[in-house]
Parts: sequence; structure tokens; C-alpha cells
Amino acid sequence: MVTIQIVLFPLMLSLVQGQSQPALETARPRFLSPILDVLDANHDGVIDADEIANASQALLKLDKNGDGRLTPDEYRPPRPDGQAQPAPPPGQAGMKPVTLERPRPPLDAVLDENGNEVIDAQEIAKAPNLLKKLDLNGDGRLTPDEYMPNPPMRDNQK
Repeated sequence: MVTIQIVLFPLMLSLVQGQSQPALETARPRFLSPILDVLDANHDGVIDADEIANASQALLKLDKNGDGRLTPDEYRPPRPDGQAQPAPPPGQAGMKPVTLERPRPPLDAVLDENGNEVIDAQEIAKAPNLLKKLDLNGDGRLTPDEYMPNPPMRDNQK
């Protein structure tokens, strides 16, 4: 029995590794911000030049109430249900829990040019030019390393 497992395990591993990358990616659940979801029209993970050029039209798909601007409830993903504040450590029941604020995703931040958390009609109209600010290598398209936030650094990594 052990001999069969030793022979079959490498064979099964080679079959799994031989699968095409797209098949593996579709099997994994992906977290997408609503902004990325509408900008990346073909859902290949890259916002190409055509998608950048059509960014203003694409963003309007998120305008649920039709007021010509995007508020956080329209462009940010909903919070997972049931997420409660963690209980304070013993002996600190009266203290306010510490919340770690995450940096805004680069797509949100660059489109909200004035930083007021509302992507207004003027910013939507300027979306193609605003998005080009994220194109660090100047190739005319945005890849995940350009539009995804960098993970926060820990104190020992600084």
C-alpha cells in the first residue's frame, strides 16, 4: 500500500502542476473591488489601454442612485457580515478598542483626486488621465503590482 502511494503521489502532483494557470485561477475565489471589477472589463487582471480610455463610462456603472458621483457605499465592497469589534484584553474593558486603519487602495485614491472620499463627476470625467498616474512603468496598462495596495510594513521591516 505504501509503495502505491509513493508511486501515485508524484504522478498526481505532476498532473496538478500541469494544469493551465487560468484553470487554477478560476478555481480560487477572488476579492475584487467594485472599481477594479468595472474597469477591468475582460477580467484578465490587467487594465489595458482600451479599458483605461473607457474608464469614465465604466465607472458610471457603479453610480447606483444616478447622481453622477460615486460615494464609498457605491465604490467600496461591502463589509463581511458578522464582523464584530474584538473584545478588549482582560483588565482593559473600559478602553476604546484600537482600530488599524488600512490605506486606501490605489485605484480609489487616484480617482478621488481631492481626497474627499467622493469620486465626483469631474473626477469621473478625468478618470483615464488619473489612472495613468498609476502606470509606473509607462507601458499604457495597469497591472496588479501597480493598482494593488502594498501590504503594510511591520516595525521590524522598516
